[in-house]
Amino acid sequence: MIGKLNHVAIVVPDLTAATALYRDTLGAAVSQPVDLAPHGVTVVFVELPNTKIELLHPFGEKSPIAGFLEKNPSGGIHHICYEVDDILAARDRMKAQGARVLGDGEPKIGAHDKPVLFLHPKDFCGTLVELEQA
Repeated sequence: MIGKLNHVAIVVPDLTAATALYRDTLGAAVSQPVDLAPHGVTVVFVELPNTKIELLHPFGEKSPIAGFLEKNPSGGIHHICYEVDDILAARDRMKAQGARVLGDGEPKIGAHDKPVLFLHPKDFCGTLVELEQA
C-alpha cells in the first residue's frame, strides 16, 4: 500500500544553523525558509537524490511542534512521510487494521499542497507517520 518515502521531518531549534549544516557541511540543495502559517511551522526543504528532508521550526504561538521542541530542546526527527496512491483508501485500510488516524480522520492539505493524514505513533513503533497522496 505505501509507496516511496516522501520525506523525513526534523524539528530544529535554530533553522538558520540547521540550513547551513545541510547546505554547507553536507552539500545538499536547500530552499529558502517558507512560513506555513496554517501549519504553524517554518520549513526549509532539503532536496536529496532519493527523498527530501523537511527542517521544521515553530511558527506562531500555537505551533503544533512547539511542545516537541520543549521536550527535545536539541530537536530531532518528528515524523516520516510515505506516499500513497489513494489517501482515503489508505485511511480506511489503516482504521480497519486498528491504527488510529489523528485529528478528525479527514485529510488536510499538507506542506506540498497534497492531502495528508497522520497516524498515531503508538501504532507504528513509536514513530509519527504521515501519509501523503502521491
